[in-house]
Amino acid sequence: MKIRVGYGYDVHRLAENRDLWLGGIRIDHSKGLLGHSDADVLLHAICDALLGAANLRDIGFHFPDTASEYKDVDSKLLLKRTLEVISAKGYRVGNIDATVCAERPKINPHIPAMQKVIADILEIDIDDISIKATTSEKMGFVGREEGFAAYAVALIEKE
Repeated sequence: MKIRVGYGYDVHRLAENRDLWLGGIRIDHSKGLLGHSDADVLLHAICDALLGAANLRDIGFHFPDTASEYKDVDSKLLLKRTLEVISAKGYRVGNIDATVCAERPKINPHIPAMQKVIADILEIDIDDISIKATTSEKMGFVGREEGFAAYAVALIEKE
């Protein structure tokens, strides 16, 4: 068996009049993340980690923000298509370890729902999806509540 590891990172700015989508679920908050798609920073980081592990470039290469078909797209669809791309190369997902960095709202109460959504899309056990939440202690753009950041590591396997 061949195993590979990939790393993903994404950031999105917070904006008024946007829904907050994170880990494939809508979270009630006064602002949402701004982007060409629904700006789900966590799913984007996971996509990049999976694509990187399979040596398939990055999310912007596969789903460019210049393509109208991805305008306001649900990032769950991007994650599903990412799975299809790595599967076509013979890989399956082993596990995901991710961290969301945000000052508000509290992310921890939403983690079980995010794990379920992601596990279902990636066709793996919920126990293979680790999501952690942290703040940046009021430092930087996250600390000033200007945006969110997410980091992800993915392990993929090929028989």
